[in-house]
Amino acid sequence: MSATEDFLTQIEEQEIVEAIRSAEFKTSGEIRVHIEDGCGKDPFERAKELFHFLKMDNTKHDNGVLIYVAVKEHTFAICGGKGIDEVVPENFWDSTKNTIISHFKGKRFKQGLVEGVLLAGKELNMHFPWQKDDENELSDEISKG
Repeated sequence: MSATEDFLTQIEEQEIVEAIRSAEFKTSGEIRVHIEDGCGKDPFERAKELFHFLKMDNTKHDNGVLIYVAVKEHTFAICGGKGIDEVVPENFWDSTKNTIISHFKGKRFKQGLVEGVLLAGKELNMHFPWQKDDENELSDEISKG
């Protein structure tokens, strides 16, 4: 089995998906989690590649957020769409990153991702509140590479 397959149980994955759905209920932003063994490059650069590959840059407000995890490399990155980058301060994702890091250091990977997703949704709500005509534009399922 790969490191990606061993990283989370099916139940833990479902809890993360539920956190994504809950977070997206409060914002027009779209949140995804992608997990793979590793990328052999800067995790933020890989996250940007996946952001495009997963068509996260094709949302109505370009306000998608990808939480990328490279399991074997023990690293992750958060990548937001241009719509987010245009309106938020430079350190916008710091609290989300710090929350995830604190849980990952304790090997509480599911909890780190759940809390990171929920915090991302809360932070996105400040700039992109949920609107009554919002549609779920992207899958909430965890993607894997």
